[in-house]
Amino acid sequence: MDLIQSFSVDHTLIVPGIFVSRADEVSGGTVTTYDIRLKRPNVEPAIDVAAMHSLEHLIATYLRNDPDWKDEVIYWGPMGCLTGFYLILKGSRLPREIFDLLLRAFKSVDDAHTVPGAAPVNCGNYLMHNLGMAKWYAAEFVSYLELNRGNMEIFEYPKTERLITDEGQSFYDS
Repeated sequence: MDLIQSFSVDHTLIVPGIFVSRADEVSGGTVTTYDIRLKRPNVEPAIDVAAMHSLEHLIATYLRNDPDWKDEVIYWGPMGCLTGFYLILKGSRLPREIFDLLLRAFKSVDDAHTVPGAAPVNCGNYLMHNLGMAKWYAAEFVSYLELNRGNMEIFEYPKTERLITDEGQSFYDS
């Protein structure tokens, strides 16, 4: 069985940043999945679950209300490893082209007084939120993005090298 595309990224080399995870052709055009990585996998601690949940609500609400982008947003949600998020947008843009949108979205977390949709009628785990920690992680990511705006490393995925045997078997090595 082939490894899925997100497992072909060298997680020992990835840094926080904005990356194209995959682009898929669908009826009506291209849909692009972006890896919005806040933490270095297996190096930094994962994001606190309750804070991650709050960031999911806050950023999704921001993105789906941004007048210039709301019609392009298909999905915003956390990675299972809790080191970042996936953003799925209509169209095909380079990571640098969505940099300002994400910077604004993460900056907006600081202005939040409540977590949108954190009520039993709106959320499947409405008690698992931590706005204070969400603000801390968002501010940390904003500072990192601003500091590294000109660093191409935050926009280019490190890929693992695919080794193929004479028999056609694929192996990944970093």
